[in-house]
Parts: sequence; C-alpha cells; structure tokens
Amino acid sequence: MTSLEVMVQPAVFPWLCLALGLCVGSFLNVVIYRLPKIMQRDWEVQCAELREEKPPEREVFTLARPRSRCPACAHPISMLQNIPIASYLALRAKCSACGARISARYPLIEALSGFASAYAAWHFGFGLAAFAAMGFLWCMIALALIDFDTQLLPDSITLPLVWGGLLLGLGGTFVDLRSAVIGAAAGYMSLWSVYWGFRLLTGKEGMGFGDFKLLAAIGAWFGWQMLPLVVLASSFAGAVVGISLMLFAKHERNVPIPFGPYLAAAGAVALFWGKPLTFAYLRLL
Repeated sequence: MTSLEVMVQPAVFPWLCLALGLCVGSFLNVVIYRLPKIMQRDWEVQCAELREEKPPEREVFTLARPRSRCPACAHPISMLQNIPIASYLALRAKCSACGARISARYPLIEALSGFASAYAAWHFGFGLAAFAAMGFLWCMIALALIDFDTQLLPDSITLPLVWGGLLLGLGGTFVDLRSAVIGAAAGYMSLWSVYWGFRLLTGKEGMGFGDFKLLAAIGAWFGWQMLPLVVLASSFAGAVVGISLMLFAKHERNVPIPFGPYLAAAGAVALFWGKPLTFAYLRLL
C-alpha cells in the first residue's frame, strides 16, 4: 500500500485534516487580526489620494509581513512558539519575553478550525467535497470573528466564496449549477430587500452589505433550497442572543449586533445537516 493510499483511509484522513486544520487555524488568527487593519490602511490611502495628498509612510503591513510578534513588547514569535495549541500550553499562556498574558482565543480558534476540518473529512470522506467543505468552514470562522470584532465582512473573502460556490456547482459537488446560481441571486436579494424595507420604514440601516454577500455565498454553495433554513436559523439565534444581551448584560438597543456570526454558523449547519433538516421541516408542513 502506497503512502497516498494510507492517507486516504477513513481511519487516517480525518487525523491528517485535524493537523491541517490546526495549522490553518493559526493562520486564521493572523487573518482575523490583520485583515481589518489592512483594509483600514487601504481606505486611508484612497482618501489621501482623493484629497490629492501624499499617503502616510508606514511599515509594510500584510498577512505575511511583519513577522508575528507580541502586541505588548513586540518580541518576535519564533516558529516553535507558533505550534498550534502546544506552544500556548508550553508557554503557560504568557509571552516568553515580557510575560504578558496571551489570550485563550488563539488556541480556541485553532482548535475550532482543527476539529471542524476533521469532522468535514470524516463526514464527506476523501475527495473534493471534503476539501471544499474545509475551505468553506475556514472562511466562516474568519468572517464570523472579523464581523464580531469590527462589524465588517471583507469582500476579499465573501466574493471569492460566491465564485467558489458557483464553480463547485459546475460539477454538482453540493448542488447543481442552476440551484447555485439561483441561490446566489436569491440570497443577495432577500437580505437586500429586508435592508431597504427596514430603512424606508425606520430611516436606519438594519444590516450591512457584507451580510447580503455572505448569504449569497451560502446560497451559491448549497442552493436556494437551503436559504429558508439559513435565514430562519441565523435570525432565531441572533434574536435569542440579542434579547439575552439586553436582559442580562444591559446591552443598549441602539448598539448594533453583528449578524455575520449567526449567518456563518447557519452556513456550517447547512453544510452538514441542511438536507435532513429541510426534509424534516417540509414533512412537518
């Protein structure tokens, strides 16, 4: 048996994807932290150009540069200190140079990415569907956390997701191309209509344009048939959390609550259990 044949075995493949997911989770921490800051810098440069001013000179800041470093003392993080979860435990959640506390969020994101990848590998088995599902889940994790932190859903993630779903529809990986195209259009237009209806009635913006694009991406991946489930599940979860925050955390009603995390979670539900849940719902009707 060749090494490739060993890797694709059902008893081995999920474990390999667990390790891959842990490593990707470490990179997702970088994306979640840096991508909004990169967007902010780009906007400032564009504004300076519109004012015909010279953009401010700054250190190169991308997803790859500069090297990861402690936010408290700027101590560079070595390769050994970047090992997912293990380095956090070995350092006892503290910077090796200054002793500053390292947030538990970093290993939690790594663990979430790792276990989600392993479950996708186990659920779909070796093949395009498993790798596509892992990519989808990684994007959902990044989008959910970025929206939670900044109330932004970057086009650099949502738009490639839309096109990726449509391309997968060519081969019928999750749904056929017709369902994917209708799903993308219906996903965008449904929240777009809610947005404008709410704005005309209240004069306020109830959600951002990024939410439209994220639902369009979910529709492209899983077809228009999954949109009612995704909208209902995300709206219900958002309502429960919002009411709980107002009742128990004294959250002000005029302070917006990001909708992206609930859409992302509903998208993950649709990926794994969308069809049986939809069939069960239709049987009840």
